[in-house]
Amino acid sequence: MDTRIVYPQPLMPGIGKPVTGITPHPNAKAPEESFQKILEKKALKFSAHALQRLTQRNIKLDDAEISKLNEAVDKASQKGARESLILMRDMALVVSIKNRTVITAVDGSAMKDNVFTNIDSAVIVPD
Repeated sequence: MDTRIVYPQPLMPGIGKPVTGITPHPNAKAPEESFQKILEKKALKFSAHALQRLTQRNIKLDDAEISKLNEAVDKASQKGARESLILMRDMALVVSIKNRTVITAVDGSAMKDNVFTNIDSAVIVPD
């Protein structure tokens, strides 16, 4: 014996077909951002200028250093920083915290005679 219920007509006159999916509650929050979008927001970017400086000055960053740099950006962000000077190893990087973008990079020898402007914070990354 078949126990299925078949609705040959709408459940309520004038409403159309019965609802088959889940209808969100009117006060329900919008869906959370996708994991990929969250990762993209957290990803550190390098401006064209910074990439040029890294190449010119033969500065190479390995995965561990990129991870430390990300942590430094996170710390600066938590403190409300906008533009930070991040000192790591024998280099200095100016980073837009809001955009998570490295703006420029300077190696140890070029750092000695430089003045860093338009920054509101500094983060020193331990070795």
